[in-house]
Formats: sequence, C-alpha cells, structure tokens
Amino acid sequence: MRSPSPLRPAPVRALAVLAGAAVSLGACGDAEPPAMPVEEGIPEALARIRGETISELRYAYALSIPEAASEPVTGEARIRFSRHDDLGRAVVLDFTHPEARVSEVRVDDVVVSPEFLADHVILPPDAFEDRGEHEVLLRFSAGDDALNRNEGFLYTVFVPDRAHFSLPVFDQPDLKGRVSWRLRIPGTWTAMANGALTDSTRTGSAGGGDEPGPLVMEFAESEPIPSYLFAFAAGEFMVERAEREGRVLEMFHRETDPDKVARNREAIFDLHGAAIRWLEDYTGIEYPFGKFGFVLIPPFQFGGMEHPGAVTYRASSLMLEESATQAQMLGRASLIAHETAHMWFGDLVTMRWFDDVWTKEVFANFMAAKIVHPSFPEVNHDLRFLLAHHPSAYGVDRTRGANPIRQPLANLNEAGSLYGAIIYQKAPIVMKQLESLVGEDTFRDGLREYLATFAYGNATWPDLIRILDGLHPADLAAWSRVWVEEAGRPRIEVLPEMDPGGVVTRVTLRQSDDRGRGLLWPQRLDVHLETSEGGLLRSVDLTAPEAAVPVEEPMLTLDWVLPNASGVEYGLFILDDRSLGVLVDGLGGIDDPVLRGAAWVTLWDAVLEGQLAPERFLEVALDAVAAEPVEQLLGRILSYAETTYWRLLSPEAREGRWQGRFEAALEGPLFGSGLGATDPTRATLLFRTWTDVAGSDGAVDRMRGLWAGERTIPGVPLSETDRTSLALGLALREAEGWRDILDRQEGAISNPDRLARFRFVRPAVDPDPSIRRTFFESLRDPANREREPWVLSGLGYLNHPNRAEASVEFVLPALEMMEEIQRTGDIFFPTRWIGASLQGHNTGEVVGMVNGFLESRPDYPPRLAEKILQASDMVERSARILHGGGVQ
Repeated sequence: MRSPSPLRPAPVRALAVLAGAAVSLGACGDAEPPAMPVEEGIPEALARIRGETISELRYAYALSIPEAASEPVTGEARIRFSRHDDLGRAVVLDFTHPEARVSEVRVDDVVVSPEFLADHVILPPDAFEDRGEHEVLLRFSAGDDALNRNEGFLYTVFVPDRAHFSLPVFDQPDLKGRVSWRLRIPGTWTAMANGALTDSTRTGSAGGGDEPGPLVMEFAESEPIPSYLFAFAAGEFMVERAEREGRVLEMFHRETDPDKVARNREAIFDLHGAAIRWLEDYTGIEYPFGKFGFVLIPPFQFGGMEHPGAVTYRASSLMLEESATQAQMLGRASLIAHETAHMWFGDLVTMRWFDDVWTKEVFANFMAAKIVHPSFPEVNHDLRFLLAHHPSAYGVDRTRGANPIRQPLANLNEAGSLYGAIIYQKAPIVMKQLESLVGEDTFRDGLREYLATFAYGNATWPDLIRILDGLHPADLAAWSRVWVEEAGRPRIEVLPEMDPGGVVTRVTLRQSDDRGRGLLWPQRLDVHLETSEGGLLRSVDLTAPEAAVPVEEPMLTLDWVLPNASGVEYGLFILDDRSLGVLVDGLGGIDDPVLRGAAWVTLWDAVLEGQLAPERFLEVALDAVAAEPVEQLLGRILSYAETTYWRLLSPEAREGRWQGRFEAALEGPLFGSGLGATDPTRATLLFRTWTDVAGSDGAVDRMRGLWAGERTIPGVPLSETDRTSLALGLALREAEGWRDILDRQEGAISNPDRLARFRFVRPAVDPDPSIRRTFFESLRDPANREREPWVLSGLGYLNHPNRAEASVEFVLPALEMMEEIQRTGDIFFPTRWIGASLQGHNTGEVVGMVNGFLESRPDYPPRLAEKILQASDMVERSARILHGGGVQ
C-alpha cells in the first residue's frame, strides 16, 4: 500500500469532554444548539438528524490486510460529504471502540481532536466552517468484528448495522454513499469488492524470498449504496469467469474438487444470467450496478447477501453434490434469483429505516418465485410457493411470540431481531394476495413507478402503497394495516349446516382473532367442496366475520371442505369433523398437487392443535412415502413425519411401534426396489431422511456399510459430505468402533474448509458427556462462535432427541447467552441458536425452564423474548400432546 501523502502541519482543535448521552456542541456564542442524541448503536433520532443534514457522501477506504488473522487490519478512510446544518451541531460518525482504534482524524486537512462516546467519533462543529462540502480523514485499526477473518481468507458482512464494527462510517440506510476500495493483500491472495477492478500492482517479494510480494488492488467507485452493502472479500480464491448476453460474470470460490466445480459452474452462471435478464424485463430498468461478481464462502452465515458487485453465498448452497435433490436445485435457483432481485429491490431502492427491511426481503422472495419458473418448467410452481412459504410462516404465526411484518425500531442495534420467517415467508404470501387484489399488470406498473421514482435513493412501504392506491380503487392502506402492521393469523372455521334429513344446505366460513383484538383479515378464499358428484371450486370474499360459500342447490353428500384450495390463502383453517376424518383417509385420492399440498399443511395444523392424533398422522405420512408422485410434496411429508417421530412420540412409542415401520418405509425403495436407478433425486431425499431416523441395529449396520463403501444405493453416489454425515451419525448412535470411524473420516477429508468444520463439530457427537459439556462451554467465547453454521450444526448434534435427557443442562445456559448472542452474532444467529438449543426437547420440564426464564426477567428485551417463544412453541405443543400439558 502506498504511504499516505504528507499533510501540512495544522493546529489541533479540541472538543470538550462530553457528559451523558446527548451531545450539545456549538461553535461560539451564547445560543446552545440542539442536542445530538448519541448512545450505543444508531438511534433513530440521530439517524433522522443526519439524514436531513448530510448528503453527497463518498467513501474511499484503503486497507492493509496481513495474512495472519492475529495481526490487525489497518487503514485510512476519506469521507467526503455536503453538510447543510444551520444549527451548529457536531458531526457524529459511527465506529465501535474508537478510542482504541482511531489514531488520527483530520477535517479538511486540519487535525482535530474528536470525542469518543459509545460507538461514535464526534467531530466538533467548529471544524466545519460552512455548509458546503467537507472531507474527513481517519487513520484507524479496523475491528475484526465484521471482517470474518479465517485461515487464508476474509470477507465482510455489514448488515444490518455492522459496518461501523470495522470501519468509520455513517451507518444508516438512508445515507447512501459511493464507496471505493484500495486493498493491500498477501501476494498469493486476490480480492473482489463492490466496484470493478481498476489497478493491480505487485510491490516486490515477501521478505526478499521467492514468495510473491504484497498485492495492491484498487477498485472503482460504486454507485450510491447504503453502508450495510459495502463489501469486499480477499483471500486464496480460485476465479471463474463467464459471459452471459454480453455481461461478464465473475465467481470466486475455494472448492478443491475440480469435478464438483465443473458439474456446477455453467448452471450457476446460467441462473444468474437468467435472473438478470428477467428482472430487467420486468422492471424496465437495466442492471443498475455495472459489474456483477459473487464469492462462495464455505462458512457463510446466511444463504446469500446481496452486495452489489460482490454478492456473497454459502458455498454449499451453489456447489451442489452429484446426488442433489430437486429441492436443492430449486433452492439454489431461488437463492440466486433472490439475491439478484435485491439489486433492484433493496440496493437500487433502499428502505429509509430498518423498520421496512421486510420490503426488500419480500420483493426478493416474491420475485424469486417468479424468476425460477422458466428454469424449471417441470415443477408445479403454485405448489412450490405454498410449500416454500406457508409452513415456515405458520411456524411463527401460531406461536405466542408472533410478530407483525412491519415493526417499529428505535435503534439499529436491534435491527437483527426483525429478521425471520414472517418477513421472508409470510410477507411474500401477503404480497401475492396484494398482486391478486390489484391485478398483475397494475402491480407491475406500480413497482416500475416506485423503482423509477426512488432510484439510488430511499423509500418506505407507505410510499409504495400510495403509488398503488393511485392505480387501484381499493383502500390498500386499510388492507395493509391488518396484514402488515398486526401479528398473527385469522382462525377460519368451516361450518356445514344440514337439514333434519342430513342434506347439506349451507357451508359457512367464520373468521376470528385468537388474540382477542377483534381483527378481520380480508382475503379471497378458493373453497373446494368434494361431493358425490365430484369436486366444486367456489370463491369467497371473506371480509366480514362470516361468509357463506355459494352453493346452488342442497348437496345430498358432501364428503369434505377445504377452504384454502389455491394454496395462497392464509390462516389457521379448522375443518369440521367430517372433513377432517375423510381427508385423513383419502389424501392420496386428491389428484391436484396444490390441493393435496394444502390438505397436508392443514392436517399438520390439526395435529398441533390437538384435533388429529400424531400416530394417525404418522401412519398416513408413511403410507404416502411410496405413493406420493411429486418430489417436493414428498419432501414436505417426510419433514412432517420426521418431526412427528422425534417430537410428538414418546421414546417407548418411537422404539416400540414406529422405528421399524419408519425405517422399512424408506429402506424398501432405497435398498429393495432400486429407486435410485430410476429416480435418483427422489432416492437421495429418502436416503437423507433415513440417515436421520435410522436407529435399529440393522439400520446402523447399513449406515456403517455405506460409510465404509461396502454397500451402495444404486443411483445415489455418496459424496464426501454424505460420508462425513454418516460418520457423525454413527458416533451419535454410539455404533461399535465409532471413534475409529471418526478418525478415519477425518483423515479422508482433503478440503481444508471441510476438514476444519469436521474438527469443530466432532466433540458435539462424542458419547462422553464431559466432552460434549466442554464443547458447549467453549461456545461462551465469541471467538468460537464466529463460524455460525458450524456452531449450529454442533448444537444440533448436542441437542439431538437421542441426547435430549442429557442435554437439558444446556437449555438454561443457552437462554442466558441470548443477549450476548444478539450483540456479537449476525442477524439470524439468535433465532437459530435458541432453535438448535431446543430442537430435541419435548418435556414439560424444558417448557417450565423457558417460561421461568422469561417470567423472572420482566424487563427482558421484547424481541428476544419473541424469538424464544417462537422457538419454544414446538416444545410446548409436544409436551401438551405427550403429557397432557403438564408443565413444571
């Protein structure tokens, strides 16, 4: 890296010591300027003042990155902006631990002495002599908190408010700025950043030896983007490039298996090219950020992150195994479409504040569902939408911790708690209903106006609603208040009426609010009526407490009613007893996959509501394994069956009545019929479920034989990842020779990233309780939680149902760590941490621990409490079903 240009000597301007959390600093005179609200994090009040008084932001970062992760990253930031504050207030930058990290600050080339308070660098107002353009220069040591430093590489993740964990910045979404990067990196590394590479210069050999000397890479300035999208990745990466329709796409990865790279490479580039093309056509706006690159990171915290010019993905989500299922291929396509859609929805137009973070996520998911259609013509995409969204959204909305789609936010340091299934899965359902309400063309036209109006700027959800309200006569603001601003879902009961002779004369739908708020959720329902004459489909606008299903004449026989037949309707649908009983017996006879899928989702709700016995449901689910022709629906059925098996059965029932039957339902197609030779992706789906539930001596022997290569499943090649999972599963089951199996598997892993993950997770499966306890205790150190997917995998093994009794001791400590997990982890980690910690439990004892923890802390952060209640809902329902609600 070049030495910084010498700066002329200048006087040091001192700033008075601050007291309290409100900064009131004027230049001179008697009038005291209004206070600047400064506290830990970025409070909304501070963000609003800065948003009104700062504009035209430009950032230039120059960082020196050493090879050893133990050595600090140092650098310089030049921040240019226009200031238009007539009240003489201080300028507040965001940067954690600034007193230890900042070595020099200059304003317009004059050295100043800032004040450091909480997460902020406070610059004196008299350093800014006019309202025009200014430049602040800071020399600093970058914090590792958001740099994700690993052996041989690092990458940034700044969402939602973590840019200031590592860099000095105005860290709020409505202060969008252009950013450029200059990175000095080890000579064997390469780098990618938001802008295009403009220069790469070698600076001599390392230490005078044969090793290449440091490399300085400079990247062009980006378009205006918010600070949470500032990004770079640097390290030992392999580089792939391809051209799609005249646009060069660039991929960084660390995969050492050339066959895996060759098998996935073209599909990855094709899916990106198709997504860009579709979005340009739909929005009427060309790709807005010039270059398009992406980096595949093995331990990435999320599925992906939409940094313009440098999208980041979890490597395993894109580099699929040879035996990948249809669901995995669809998942890869949806993930790529999701992150690409963000280039328009979130990156080009950004929410003003993170209370509207859901708007960028809903459009990314909603558009992704549309984008994947052409790439998978054989897939029923209406069914795909149902299964991808409703089960996960219901998994939160049925709980005591349910939250609205749009939530208030006083400080950005709580923004991570807004994320979850409600904004990722419920919001697209609501958006699909909105599109249906106003019409596809009007909806698209409204989105085009929204993007054009706010391009490279910021907008709110009400801004979009006002645009759509101007294009359609419906009162969309009133519609939004219920669906977007309120938590929960309607309870919708099916009420058939009969005359004394048993003839059905009327079918009524009644909606109510389980939370006692008197809310009504307006929506259109497609109701399926199955009669002796066949199926009838009737549409009902449920805008009042009750609505009658149109029936032209009395029906002599009405077998069943399903009020959510299109798979878009949303609610807790309570079927009448006859419909419930007939559906359970006749699920396989429903020809329409979407109708069949909606029935499965509804029956699962019936199990959790205590209307349908878990063992009866499991019986029907296992019968469907051989009969269900649609792979994506089979995957959902297997998921329900596995949850029922582990969470809703007692150990006695599981081992005595169901273990052999579950294994047989899967082993027959896998080892007997040779399914893999004719339908390999379906066979892989069954195989992965089988490895989760196998427990008998015979099944464990088969697992060992597959791991050792002594057995095979025709048509299902086992990858290194599969063999690693088998080895860990054998240790979890305490199979004979488990230690030797783990040792041999460790020796067989050649990829350094996968080897590091195996070594991290291995103690969590050890049969020795003291080793597992040591593993959990190690997670108290934030440094041991940095690779969050590894942590979650370890917690999953630690709290597996087979170890539930022994792992109860970890429940309370896991709860006690939640606040620290939120402070130090990324956005999804608190939810996933507590979910993994509770996933194997189904007793009243654990329910009592959770309730006691929250009751003893009346001032506990409300959003964290919601996350805990969401995660504990299944424990509570399991305990109620199994033990009659006995909670200690």
